[in-house]
Amino acid sequence: MNVSRIALAGGVAASTVLLLAGTASAHVSVQPQGEAAKGGYAVIDFKVPNERDNASTTKLEVNFPTDHPLASVMPQPVPGWDIEVTTSKLAKPLQMHGKTINEAVSKVTWTGGKIEPGRFQQFPLSVGQLPEDADQLVFKAIQTYSNKEVVRWIEEPKEGADEPESPAPVLKLTAPADDAHGAAGADSKSSDSSAGASEKSGETTAAAASSSGSEDNTARVLGIVGIVIGVAGVAFGVLAGRRRTT
Repeated sequence: MNVSRIALAGGVAASTVLLLAGTASAHVSVQPQGEAAKGGYAVIDFKVPNERDNASTTKLEVNFPTDHPLASVMPQPVPGWDIEVTTSKLAKPLQMHGKTINEAVSKVTWTGGKIEPGRFQQFPLSVGQLPEDADQLVFKAIQTYSNKEVVRWIEEPKEGADEPESPAPVLKLTAPADDAHGAAGADSKSSDSSAGASEKSGETTAAAASSSGSEDNTARVLGIVGIVIGVAGVAFGVLAGRRRTT
């Protein structure tokens, strides 16, 4: 009897721990598709789970960091959702690809769709240029439910401290992809080589086609000359025959 009670109590405790762990981990988060390298561009996904069993998520608002503004932000269409990109003037202009950027995206908002209970939705964005002097970017998100409840995922996690109750999504940045530029250069050289080979091949083909065309024209001229000579010969033979008959 005591063993059964202990087993039952242990099962309840384990279930409670799992339930709390699931609740704690079910928050708005951000992850890159591949890597988010410093100084580069990346596609990132904001994963939004529905934590309520009696309401649907109907709005997501993601605020961008002001200490490391991103000049280029392009959302990928999400079926059933409307997207609004908000920009604001920068206190300190950015330099990107030789151009001065005075405005940057400050907020992206998704509305009109619905994330039902027990479901999640991903919202992809292409962002850049990622900062070179930061190890992470913090995005503060606000999730709104159909019952008007608003959950603010805005608490910045601190290193060495416990995870806050409503943590903000954090994008970890990786080391700059210096070798990627080399690979791009190699690909460029390979492309140039292939292009040169293609041009040479095209020139050879064109020359062959020109030669073939010349031969065809010559053959046609000779054929026509032969026909003319043949006709002239037949005419001469007929006239000669008539003279002999006369």
